[in-house]
Amino acid sequence: MTTGQAASALECSIPTVKKLMSTGAVPGVRDTGRQVFPLAALQQLAARPTADLTALGASEIAVLRVAAPARVEEPGREWIGFGAALDRDQLLAALSGWWRCDPARVAAGGVLPVTVAGFVVAVLTGLEPPWESDGTVGTTARHRFPAARLAGYLTDLTAPANAAEPAGADDARLAELLLGTRLPSVSSGPIAYVTTHPTTSTDEEE
Repeated sequence: MTTGQAASALECSIPTVKKLMSTGAVPGVRDTGRQVFPLAALQQLAARPTADLTALGASEIAVLRVAAPARVEEPGREWIGFGAALDRDQLLAALSGWWRCDPARVAAGGVLPVTVAGFVVAVLTGLEPPWESDGTVGTTARHRFPAARLAGYLTDLTAPANAAEPAGADDARLAELLLGTRLPSVSSGPIAYVTTHPTTSTDEEE
């Protein structure tokens, strides 16, 4: 399938499909030259259910929306974003900060699903304080969650088995509930906030 056909089937934009292909989380895609999305994988992803957020205790959770991995020169991490080829430590460092957000609001949800193209590819827990800040004041401040844990992550979105070893039963439950599901969110930045009651919104993740 072409990227245009994949975008139509997944109800998203072509750039969003290309973002998903670049993560390495969908086996069989060809993202150089003439880009191709395998039909079987596309059918599986198009049929994925939306995450059941009503099972969570909080009324709202934050969602971290990321792209394919990119190298950065920052203390404590070499990568930013999500990539199936990153090892556990690289992935945790890439996802646990620095994000423009209200850290208390993020932590209040108890869990931080990580999405690419609206699919949950990783789940972070352990968001409790103390948080680290870049020192900026106001809404542009960036924060890091040094105690964050990878409750789960995927190396193959078409066969969403947890590649992590959850720290406990709660982490395992959250990973099982969220990994591989669709979780739409809307935001002008990397962090979005989603209510956990049922919604009819079909807005696309940018």
